[in-house]
Amino acid sequence: MSHPLFDTGFYGRLRQQAGPHWHAYVAHDFVQQLGQGTLPVAAFRHYLVQDYQFLLHFARAWGLLISKLADPDALRHATASLNAIISELPLHQAYCRQWGISEAAMADEPEAMETLNYTRYVLDVGHTGDALALLTALMPCVAGYAEIGLSLLHDPATRFEGNPYAAWIRNYGDENYLAGVRRSLSLFERLADEGAGEARFLRLTAIFTTATRLESAFWQMGLNYASSPAHGA
Repeated sequence: MSHPLFDTGFYGRLRQQAGPHWHAYVAHDFVQQLGQGTLPVAAFRHYLVQDYQFLLHFARAWGLLISKLADPDALRHATASLNAIISELPLHQAYCRQWGISEAAMADEPEAMETLNYTRYVLDVGHTGDALALLTALMPCVAGYAEIGLSLLHDPATRFEGNPYAAWIRNYGDENYLAGVRRSLSLFERLADEGAGEARFLRLTAIFTTATRLESAFWQMGLNYASSPAHGA
């Protein structure tokens, strides 16, 4: 099975520039506890609900990206990614039901501040910038989750037997999912080749690193929720 290359191209440069912020994201305590199967259930359930709401805005962001593209091949790539997100929503709902979370419960749950901060930042980048700027804001999620999933899958310390989060881990190493990540990376590198001169590098680095920090805050949201007196388990 082939894997995306996370340390090459323009994406690799931005990932490297994110430095400790990238490590804090992909090696967050939430992620480590997922791999060990020790993450509090309350943290994971809260994350699942907020992640569903995030996906709705993520789909909006991909729709906005499509509106900024004119090249037929780029449109096909971006539309395929949007369709994959839309197709994922029923799967996410079914997975949440396995954890006792109904679709109605997800709809009734207010967006956490971390969800608002992240999704609105990405949409703001999209409304004020071009396709490359928007895709830069999206890539820490798109490729970062693949990197996290693959790292957990190949880490000897990851526990699968009896781990309630094993299915979640395996999902992000699925070949169909990785094919979508490769497609997004290819589109990103193409847009970068066309419009990412050195004059824009610092601005795009700031966007990428900000989105990375917001990803870390999204993980921390789950841990904070579980550790609060009202929700601790």
